[in-house]
Amino acid sequence: MQIQKILHYPRLDSVLMVEKFIYEHSGEFKKKKLWENMPRKIMYQTFSVIMDYLLYSGKIAVDSEGKIGWIWNPKGVDKYLKRKYLSWRKNEK
Repeated sequence: MQIQKILHYPRLDSVLMVEKFIYEHSGEFKKKKLWENMPRKIMYQTFSVIMDYLLYSGKIAVDSEGKIGWIWNPKGVDKYLKRKYLSWRKNEK
């Protein structure tokens, strides 16, 4: 990941707005069209910072066509973590 100077950090309400919009419109838009269709306008640089965060945290993914989809599913993760026959193991190198 390339580190760059950020002029404007996003506010929490902006991050939540982008998350909700992507969740509701998963797989419909590419990045620029997603930004253009936001319910409230935000600066493109701020939008890019939010998108980088969502990609890095594993909440969204980009398909081969460039469309953005929501992939985070905490209920599904909890369901599998509660199964006793499934367990985590460390990768030993």
